[in-house]
Amino acid sequence: MSNDPLLQPYKLKHLTLRNRIIVTSHEPAYPEEGMPKERYRAYTVERAKGGVALTMTAGSAAVSRDSPPVFNNLLAYKDEIVPWIREMTDAVHEHGSAIMIQLTHLGRRTRWDKGDWLPVLAPSHHREASHRAFPKKIEDWDIERIIKDFADAAERMKAGGMDGVELEAYGHLIDQFASPLTNELDGPYGGSLENRMRFCLDVFKAMRERVGDDFILGIRYTADERLPGGTGKEEGIEISKRLRDSGLIDYLNVIRGHIDTDPGLTDVIPIQGMANSPHLDFAGEIRAATNFPTFHAAKIPDVATARHAIAAGKIDMVGMTRAHMTDPHIVRKIIEKREEDIRPCVGANYCLDRIYQGGMAFCIHNAATGREQTMPHIVKKAEVRKKVVIVGAGPAGLEAARVSAERGHDVVVFEAANNAGGQIRLTAQSERRREMISIIDWRMSQCEKLGVTFHFNTWAEAKVITAEKPDVVIIATGGLPHTDVLTKGNELVVSSWDIISGDVKPGTNVLVFDDAGDHAGLQAAEFLAKAGAKVEIMTPDRSFAPEVMAMNLVPYMRSLQKLDVTFTVTFRLESAEKSGNQIVAKVGSDYGGVAKERVVDQIVVNHGTIPLDELYFELKPLSRNLGETSYDQLLSGEPQSVTRNSDGQFQLFRIGDAVAARNTHAAIYDGLRIAKDL
Repeated sequence: MSNDPLLQPYKLKHLTLRNRIIVTSHEPAYPEEGMPKERYRAYTVERAKGGVALTMTAGSAAVSRDSPPVFNNLLAYKDEIVPWIREMTDAVHEHGSAIMIQLTHLGRRTRWDKGDWLPVLAPSHHREASHRAFPKKIEDWDIERIIKDFADAAERMKAGGMDGVELEAYGHLIDQFASPLTNELDGPYGGSLENRMRFCLDVFKAMRERVGDDFILGIRYTADERLPGGTGKEEGIEISKRLRDSGLIDYLNVIRGHIDTDPGLTDVIPIQGMANSPHLDFAGEIRAATNFPTFHAAKIPDVATARHAIAAGKIDMVGMTRAHMTDPHIVRKIIEKREEDIRPCVGANYCLDRIYQGGMAFCIHNAATGREQTMPHIVKKAEVRKKVVIVGAGPAGLEAARVSAERGHDVVVFEAANNAGGQIRLTAQSERRREMISIIDWRMSQCEKLGVTFHFNTWAEAKVITAEKPDVVIIATGGLPHTDVLTKGNELVVSSWDIISGDVKPGTNVLVFDDAGDHAGLQAAEFLAKAGAKVEIMTPDRSFAPEVMAMNLVPYMRSLQKLDVTFTVTFRLESAEKSGNQIVAKVGSDYGGVAKERVVDQIVVNHGTIPLDELYFELKPLSRNLGETSYDQLLSGEPQSVTRNSDGQFQLFRIGDAVAARNTHAAIYDGLRIAKDL
């Protein structure tokens, strides 16, 4: 047996967990009609295949109809969920993992105009900032009804074969009862700590009566809200002890913080540029104070930190949830002593931010996650070895190279720069986005192991490509900044890339016109402001930086607000003209009737990229498919067989920003799905 602390089994009541790594509950937003159907099941089972001890599903499956999901959650209040749960649990158990589910009532953390349009409720009328609904103050009959709903849902989950149920407390209805900030009830459910905890314990009692003792019950809760007037550390330790002493639960899953605002949520679940494992020592304090099984997860992305958490006795089970979205086979690679092959989580938080905008969770650099039915985590060998030539070593090109090499092909990559990375190398210039470079480093490491040949500092002309006698050519040349967006004065502007790269010196009074709404605009603004410039960010959109999304926006705002950056929405930069040493910016509005001016010494435009596609069009007449991609074959996972030029020498494809400006995930997805069938 291995001496690795992470690989030691753990006995949780009657349940033996095969190692110390878990995936904590999270909602990837894959349900169909509130049910965990094929997509959801395939995603969950992949982590069991990868060796995780326990996978927890459904970040907050709803137990009541007046707890409508604000994104696509499971509906645990429906009897029809049981057979779907059974199919998923059976499949997970076949691969040796335990499986649990998280149940909740959202209380005020939802909206009244979702689901059945029932009133939102809470133990007070206080609105939650994130979801904006003013709640009804909960009544006695609501409490009785919801306690029964929890018990009914737990019974359904046991019938579906789950090993246990975890209650989501923090930020949700149970926590709204527990916190003095959100509980304004009179006794028996308000006032003293004993009264504020009564709802939680009544729920556990009702569930335990239904499911019996041979079923795991746990709770994910905050033991320190970090809010003035809220549950503090001292009271949190007392809550932890009372939960333990209730005899109703089998483990504690500890978090620290609050989630009623975007900044609060981001501190609970930190993103890239923020400290790793910020609450691990606090979780260790809870375990030491209670001597009770303690779980914890919060930006523990690497095996070394997870190993330390267990070896030091800080916690009993360590959650690596986003890390498993990036690589579901972490445990298998640890067992096989291949830790260097683990695809690293870079903390980009594309997964969670997409959910909070109503989309499905996708990992920024593992395009197979959430697409297990159609995209492989482990690439199969091709029957026929081919020569694959790729132009461009950005994320799209490197993914195509990696996957082609995994297929067993002879792969050659040409790159004009002196190193790989493309736009990611640029974005990693920002301190908070430095982790992004791991997307490139991991792929380069994998490509080198697989024997991919790289030619850097090489401008690949058509004759260079054809001299390789390729079977397949993939153009992944990316794009260049598109700044030609004004009616007059385009020669007076610089790009966000110019500022981030340091190619252009920052001005002292700068207008950043951000018409793309992605990271580059805010990164440039931060570079400028830190250099001492007075900065205004202007966008024609209703909100700025919509592509950055909520949690990623938090660190930018904390920095830019301190630097006194001005944010202007719904105005469009129309033209610019020189006036001595200054630039007069003419400003209008898509809404009409507005004409303003700004006098600045520098204008920065962020408007996406224009494809670098000259080589593609030069090679197109030489190719067998004339550059055509069959979308039917692409989407059905069949090899590309288009022939439009019988004299053509090779198949030709282009991917990533060489097609159109998109994002890192789209570029990597392009590379994976074209290369996996070559």
